[in-house]
Amino acid sequence: MYHYAHGRMSGAASPGGLDALRRRYPRTVAILAALVALFLVADTILAMRYLRYRNETARLRAGMSDAERMRADMVEASEQDRLGVALELLRRQAAGDQQLHLAIAVDSGVMRLERDGARLREMAIAIAGEQVVGTAPDTVRIAPPRGARSIERTLGPRDRWDVPAWVYSDRGLPVPADRAVAGVLGRDALVLSGGMVIYAIPDSGMLADSSYLLPGAVRLSRADLRAIAPNIAPGVTVYFYE
Repeated sequence: MYHYAHGRMSGAASPGGLDALRRRYPRTVAILAALVALFLVADTILAMRYLRYRNETARLRAGMSDAERMRADMVEASEQDRLGVALELLRRQAAGDQQLHLAIAVDSGVMRLERDGARLREMAIAIAGEQVVGTAPDTVRIAPPRGARSIERTLGPRDRWDVPAWVYSDRGLPVPADRAVAGVLGRDALVLSGGMVIYAIPDSGMLADSSYLLPGAVRLSRADLRAIAPNIAPGVTVYFYE
């Protein structure tokens, strides 16, 4: 049995096997080839943009005096240090908050339900990286959240959420006239100030896809979200830090 399986695998990798595959599934092979070509074009465009950015940066720095380059480097380092200090202060603020709150470590993908320094539950989460969504010229740049926000709404399976138009574009769907959809975020969901959401993969709908992560949102398991949802109410603070 082992030798037979091995022979079949070797035959599938041969040129004759590939020709047979093309004859039997011409449409599938054509789609795969088109996707590979599309990915190659996208990689080339990104590489060209990166080289153009790097060359432009080098050109601008070449036109600076030594003192100007030093000042630019100091400003960049200062901004990075300021951000690091702000995020560290936020982390400490979350640790000392006596009220029930959520603390999210963006870099490590962990969310904790805490109160007065006590860790009540720790949950693994997923947060999408910075990306541009929508269709030009109506594009939006969405970055992972930082800072303190608050819960504005808690949603159940029958509550409607106004789905942003760019979500339909991102999913390859036409944008309907009425974008308020009940249960699109699943059985439980939390809407934060600024419009971002905390959700789990729903059973059906445009977000019922484990391979798709809603940009700018926090996604966790259904079990974790169902466990904390009864304790979360509007006004609860959510801390985002590194």
